[in-house]
Amino acid sequence: MEGTLGAGKTTMTKGIAEGLGIVDNVTSPTFTIISEYYGKTPLYHMDFYRVDSIEEFDLLGAEELFYADGVCVVEWFGKILERMPKDYITIKISIDSDNSRIVEVSNFDF
Repeated sequence: MEGTLGAGKTTMTKGIAEGLGIVDNVTSPTFTIISEYYGKTPLYHMDFYRVDSIEEFDLLGAEELFYADGVCVVEWFGKILERMPKDYITIKISIDSDNSRIVEVSNFDF
């Protein structure tokens, strides 16, 4: 997921969580880096804003979650692009001049 701070990435993730049957309060994982939620399908919400290198990402052991049974929502994925699975979907959220949101989805070949 791409977007500036405050664009609505966590809000979008809350909607994804609701669709997965998750009733927990979804919050931004900016400080925890990875949050896990469980419903009909697990959700792994990752925020790599504070990750400074691919080596730091590797130490987290987060890459295994990309291949686990669940859905991964990754904020600031550009910092770990070389570790992203080949079949990821990009959701870009931007703020329009009237403060509404523009959502663009790409790499969606299903």
